[in-house]
Amino acid sequence: MSRDIWDPDVYGRYAGERSRPFFELLARVAADDPDYVVDAGCGSGELTSELARRWPRATVEGFDSSPAMITKARALDAAPRFTVADVTTWHPDRPVDVIVSNAVLQWVPEHRDVIERWITALSPGGWLAFQVPGNHDAPSHAAIRALCGSPAWSDRLGDYDRGAPVGPATEYLDLLGGCSRVDAWETTYVHVLDAPKGENPVLNWVSGTALRPILDRLRPDEAKRFTAELAERFEEAYPARDFGTPFPFRRIFVVAQK
Repeated sequence: MSRDIWDPDVYGRYAGERSRPFFELLARVAADDPDYVVDAGCGSGELTSELARRWPRATVEGFDSSPAMITKARALDAAPRFTVADVTTWHPDRPVDVIVSNAVLQWVPEHRDVIERWITALSPGGWLAFQVPGNHDAPSHAAIRALCGSPAWSDRLGDYDRGAPVGPATEYLDLLGGCSRVDAWETTYVHVLDAPKGENPVLNWVSGTALRPILDRLRPDEAKRFTAELAERFEEAYPARDFGTPFPFRRIFVVAQK
């Protein structure tokens, strides 16, 4: 897993839209007074601080594989402890009462194994809650794949195709069927995105995450040309309205109690 998939500043442009699924996920976690809470893939830490506010008596820890994100998280005036770690290798030194993972596991091909390890790491009655984007087939991602495979870019980016990075909600329901309870659901948000004049809001959105592995492979002049071509495709796929640009975004949620 790349250490710097996320750009903290670009990712934060639509912080409200990106944080809403976190709160809707957390609302289904019925832990009353946990002792140890972990945010796996905590990003820049603001949402980890929400865990500390919800459970003020708990030890709250956040970790992320991106040093840039952890640097930003440590600058917060917040109670959680933040460390650099990878979800594929992280293992707690004691049982965890709540593990939360917000929009991270889609980057981990072996995330089903990770989920099973996390269940093992929970204390009896502990909770696992995660959400992942389920928009791999959305026009935004289809446009990225098509541009990468076009004659102008195929020599540099033609091998870019992550396949389907996550499964449907029912797959995770089956995976966690041995838990005492499992709640799995899907939601399609229709975000209304704004952007400064002359910028494409959908391009701004994907630049913080989905485009990072691609842009890292290009020279600055190439990246500028690639994003300009992609913006044209986005303008066609997501036409702007007077009130903003509607951007449907599907997400998959799972909450399980051990």
